[in-house]
Amino acid sequence: MPSPTAPSAARLLAFDTATEQLALGVHGPDGGLTLLLAGGAAASGSLLPQAQALLARAGLVLADLDCIAFGSGPGAFTGLRTACAVAQGLGFGLGRPLLPIDSLLIVAEDARAQAAPAAAFDVGVAMDARMGEVYAARYRWADGGWQVLQAPRLCDPGALASAWADAGPGAVPHAVAGSALAAFGERLSLPAGALRLPDQADRAGALLRLALRAAQAGAGIDAAAALPLYLRDKVAQTTREREAGQEAGRGAAVPVRAP
Repeated sequence: MPSPTAPSAARLLAFDTATEQLALGVHGPDGGLTLLLAGGAAASGSLLPQAQALLARAGLVLADLDCIAFGSGPGAFTGLRTACAVAQGLGFGLGRPLLPIDSLLIVAEDARAQAAPAAAFDVGVAMDARMGEVYAARYRWADGGWQVLQAPRLCDPGALASAWADAGPGAVPHAVAGSALAAFGERLSLPAGALRLPDQADRAGALLRLALRAAQAGAGIDAAAALPLYLRDKVAQTTREREAGQEAGRGAAVPVRAP
């Protein structure tokens, strides 16, 4: 069955819970509204009420929506599950297409807005992934759109710094953005001359702009096909491994399988 598509002038709801912030955006006939709130563990309980309140401010209800955009990751494990589950529930319930948005691309889009480049603009994104690791990617803004130069990956900050250093003159990003800059400090050596953007100015606004471009490009997918992007499977296994260890301690043999 062909994937559903969203109209170019979409009435849409966008949300992202991949970080410790809950980013929300709504686009309707009168333009867009955004909201940035504390997220984390509270996001699962506050996402829908806050989304409905923002829709009401825009003069819309859920049934008015043409599509729903969600931050698909990478990011916090629980946050990604929350965003994808809510998006799927709305997609199935309303019969609307979903727009998965790369959560690291949100950081790159915010960096572009901060830098306001006049020409093509390469952004390296490095987000703190905890456990001494970094979620990293690289993108290029050119001709009114984004290109993925290096897809999101999980890596050691030292390895990422080495990759940037080995890229050579002219091949390093114009800017490096993301929370890993502050989290790792000197361990994450930046390319010489790269603009440093450790803080996001308007994550919700960046999310909404990406969602609108995705809608205009007809990037909608069926709710059944929506998946979060997990880059650290080990986190998903810890509960099972803990239970397996407890069983093993009692003399039972319990197989552990990947989720």
